[in-house]
Amino acid sequence: MADHFEEHRPPEGETTLPKGIAPQSEGEFRNPDDPAPPETAIPGDPQPSTPAYSSSSNPYGSDSEPPVSAALLETPVTGRPAGDTGSSTPPQVPARRTPPPAPPPPPPTDDDDDAGDEEERGMLRMSFMEHLEELRSRVLHALLGVVLAFLVSLSFASPLWRIVSNPAINALKHLGVNPPKLTVITPMEGFNIIYLKLPLLVSVFLGSPWILYQVWAFISPGLYKREKKWAVPFILSTAGLFIAGGLFAYFVAFRFGLEFLLGIGRDANVTPMVSINEYFDLFVNVTLGVGLVFEMPVLIFFLTLLRIASPRFLLRHSRYAILAITIIAAVVTPTPDVFNMMIFAVPMVMLFFVGVFASHLLVLKREGKKFPWGTVLLVILGIALVTAAAIALLLYRYHFHFIYKWPYLVK
Repeated sequence: MADHFEEHRPPEGETTLPKGIAPQSEGEFRNPDDPAPPETAIPGDPQPSTPAYSSSSNPYGSDSEPPVSAALLETPVTGRPAGDTGSSTPPQVPARRTPPPAPPPPPPTDDDDDAGDEEERGMLRMSFMEHLEELRSRVLHALLGVVLAFLVSLSFASPLWRIVSNPAINALKHLGVNPPKLTVITPMEGFNIIYLKLPLLVSVFLGSPWILYQVWAFISPGLYKREKKWAVPFILSTAGLFIAGGLFAYFVAFRFGLEFLLGIGRDANVTPMVSINEYFDLFVNVTLGVGLVFEMPVLIFFLTLLRIASPRFLLRHSRYAILAITIIAAVVTPTPDVFNMMIFAVPMVMLFFVGVFASHLLVLKREGKKFPWGTVLLVILGIALVTAAAIALLLYRYHFHFIYKWPYLVK
């Protein structure tokens, strides 16, 4: 340490002048603002020409000493008092301690990712009025899509009515009603049904993907980034199942049920006369009801996504689900017979288990497991081959043939 201080000591006779101190004579420095210090005789040096301080010339009195500037007590280079010649050991300066290195930051966790995603959620930064403005914008966009679909459907109103009335015409033909036509009771029925209600119903089915997209666009700012990837599957599956339900109601359920209803009372001299208003109301109830029921897999999937339900819980209580489905089928079915009710109930039960399977896949992905798709595909392929072999045997060995309605394969 002493060597260190000696190494940085300026050469003898050379001293750096601090700011504000002017040299008075050789080897002496004085602050111009301080009073002159008393001179001390140094051996070998000539005596100064000015007399030393005396009690009579001391302006501070005989018993007090003149003030000494702090700049004269400590030099700016070595930090020693003015009377120290540097022969003694300089004061020890404590060594600076190196602070310990900071611990490394913890690795990012899922909670940190969730927190970062949560900061990106747009709804958290939206006020109540902004929510209302966003809802208003989405509703207007959805209505605009429905209006465009309505205009397109309106241009095909007559062909669409022929398609919708076709099940009633076929049922009346099978029952021997001549002529097989629907009737108009009031003057406005034909206009209201053909040019207003029917295009509106068709526009709801055609515009369902656009409407669901607007619904998703409204709720997506409140979702995590990893949840927003469900947008395309949500829109396609929901709209696809809704349209599939409407087609199933038209091609299967409505046709069988309508013929049963119109045939009631034929043996008691009752001739059916169907109003287009009553017929279209029944058509709307069946198609929309079955279309909404077909959304069951999507509902079960989102209940599992929100951790409200689980596949094990759904399978454990599947008997209650089947009972509820049977009751819904009895309400939706236009006929009270068991056969037509089963036409509704069986697909609904199948859709329930499809939803349970989708929720099971979600749980497996959440747990980091994989579904054995290879084994399942082999089983399905084996069942398809057995079914094809059975149909080929009935066709070529027992001379069965296909028909367009149930049971589709007769001898």
